[in-house]
Amino acid sequence: MLPPLTSAGTHVSRRTFLAAAGGALAAFGLAGCAPAGTRPTITFHQSKPEAVPYFRDLAAKFTGSQDQFRVLHDMATNLSASFVRSSPPDLGCLNYNLEMARFMERGALSDLSDLPEAASIRNDVLDLTNWYPSYPGRTSVIPYSVMAASVIYNRRIFQEHGLAVPTTWDELIDVCERLKSAGVTPIYGTFRDPWTVAQGLFDYTVGGMVDVRGFYARMHGIGEDVGPDSEVSFQKTLLEPVQRMVQLTKYVNPDAASRGYGDGNTAMAQGQAAMYFQGPWAFGEIEKAATGLDLGTFPLPMTADPADLKVRVNIDLSLWVPEVANGKEGARAFLQYLLQPEIQNPYNAKFLGFGTAKDAPPVTDPRIVEMQKYYDEGRFYMGASQFIPNTIPAANYLQSIIGGADPEATLRRMDADWARLAFRA
Repeated sequence: MLPPLTSAGTHVSRRTFLAAAGGALAAFGLAGCAPAGTRPTITFHQSKPEAVPYFRDLAAKFTGSQDQFRVLHDMATNLSASFVRSSPPDLGCLNYNLEMARFMERGALSDLSDLPEAASIRNDVLDLTNWYPSYPGRTSVIPYSVMAASVIYNRRIFQEHGLAVPTTWDELIDVCERLKSAGVTPIYGTFRDPWTVAQGLFDYTVGGMVDVRGFYARMHGIGEDVGPDSEVSFQKTLLEPVQRMVQLTKYVNPDAASRGYGDGNTAMAQGQAAMYFQGPWAFGEIEKAATGLDLGTFPLPMTADPADLKVRVNIDLSLWVPEVANGKEGARAFLQYLLQPEIQNPYNAKFLGFGTAKDAPPVTDPRIVEMQKYYDEGRFYMGASQFIPNTIPAANYLQSIIGGADPEATLRRMDADWARLAFRA
């Protein structure tokens, strides 16, 4: 196997790379390994439930491949508490979100820009880490896996009714009307779980019409003055997409208010609806209830121009090393091991992620392959719900709108919450 690419695109020599990685990438079974108990222990925090066995196996393989470090897989650490106590894990590999950004912004994560792997990451993917406040002059996290989400649809139902995948808002409404007239539920709603409203309907409708990053940059700039007279606000900027979000609820199952995420997965497995606003993480659950389904994905069209189509993404996993890590050398070695193409690419293929490296192979799973062109072209956005602090119960507000609350009044309340939080900060 070849070592990683340098920023110039050429392969560094095996001797140079092994020296940099502390011998961590020696071929399996060839290293003369010292007993694990005599080596420094590197604490590796990874808590994505479905991936725990996978990464536990990689940690064991890395430990057995060299004689300098032992990796201990950890999934129970309370991150906030561990940073407060100055005893965080040596290496983290988890979702990059608003909570993680707090550590990054305050300089709690070390600079990884000197690693050749940092230069191998796509610029537009690396830039996603800067959508949240960051620490100047540092590459604090290296994206490992990107999850792209859009509308899941049943290809068989579309074909049976002679429907093409919609690329404009009017085409989407036409598809929904034709399905409804034919006695088919167009969209399966799971409104009992507030997060499904936020992640699906809200994020997709807002992301399809609004520059999410620009919106929140201006919201942060205005701060405590956000309100009815500010340049941007939830009420002013997001009212139209939220109204369209409500319009789409005309096409959901009648019992959507009492159905949750698990119900939605079962319903899609049984062909009870044509579309489902969930990410690829739902495919594994759908498979448990049925096999042989022909499912695909497409970005939710929100305008009259197909050129506006984008998919929702999030950095599903990112790698980082705390500034105060006790085992920083070993953590960086294991990080480099995980970023080898022959390690990283199979992970993304197995868990339906999109690669973060410039030379990552395209996805091949037929359920998500339709999103590849949007990812290749950088036509993606991070979910609008992911930028709202947890102290503002946004998902519950959105659930109330779906349940009949006035959109304008509810968004005005979100503005007031935002301003009050900014004032306290």
